[in-house]
Amino acid sequence: MIKLKRIVLVSVVLVVLIILGLFLGRKKSASYGVAAPIIKQESTNTVINTATVSKKSEVAVKILFVGDLMFDRYIRQVEEKRGSDFVFAGVKKILAENDLVVGNLEGPITDSSSVSVASAMGERNNYIFTFAAETSADLRQNNIHLVNLGNNHILNFGEEGLAQTKAYLQSSGIDFFGDPHGDKRLAVWEKGGVKMVLVSYDQFEGDAVNKTLRDIETAKEMQADKIILYTHWGKEYAGAPEEGIQSLAHQFIDAGVDLIIGSHPHVTQSKEEYQGKLIYYSLGNFIFDQYFSPETQKGLAVQIAIDSVSKKMTAQEFPVKLNSNGQTVQP
Repeated sequence: MIKLKRIVLVSVVLVVLIILGLFLGRKKSASYGVAAPIIKQESTNTVINTATVSKKSEVAVKILFVGDLMFDRYIRQVEEKRGSDFVFAGVKKILAENDLVVGNLEGPITDSSSVSVASAMGERNNYIFTFAAETSADLRQNNIHLVNLGNNHILNFGEEGLAQTKAYLQSSGIDFFGDPHGDKRLAVWEKGGVKMVLVSYDQFEGDAVNKTLRDIETAKEMQADKIILYTHWGKEYAGAPEEGIQSLAHQFIDAGVDLIIGSHPHVTQSKEEYQGKLIYYSLGNFIFDQYFSPETQKGLAVQIAIDSVSKKMTAQEFPVKLNSNGQTVQP
């Protein structure tokens, strides 16, 4: 009898152990079942991140480069009579379609009266420029938020004229570079993961080449994605760059520049690809009153798109025409 009770007791214990083991086994399986979705979620996140990167690679920042901007003489008279909106009306759309527009400010912005308006072509005063105080606001309104000061007219009204120019630009939220007598030789612009540094070369400045080469080195130290050189060089009204200008352009590319935009000749010149980098030797005029030849009435705007991930640059060109009524238009 005692023996039978022991057998029953052992059997009960075994049954209890078996049931307990099954219960724990199911609980353990349930725990692993919760972990599986976490692994799956991590995999899903990876897919989402990949999709995000793919989408970002299609996003590019767009910078439009234009040539010489001159708002004195006849252009000043047109603005006084018909307003600055009239002058910009024919190119307003293309200016607005870019993240940034960069041009060469071919003279100072001051509160002084013009001396060139009443002058005759060929007279000394005909080449001394000053732009109305409202010019900086007009530039801002038309998306021209960055200008080059490195040229042969920016000091037409001396140091005071230069100081006023910088003050007017800053008051309108416009950045600048190429300051001939200051520390603002470079400009840094960032958007959409792209960091761009702009450098100026002005052939009329003393020791210009060495100064620009030093500025390029400074730009490289800033770890810029792209270094853009805006130049004021060459011979006026020449349809092609001189051999010395081409050699200088190659020297700047070899020093680390990714793109060169040229101004000063007042006519468009050829472009070149050197070491995989684009060189536009001259964009010609963008807003100017030189209507004495078809060549000076033609300009070029160049849109540079920079991929925010690969940092690859692509260029698109837009011809412009300067009409004798003071308007610049797209033909």
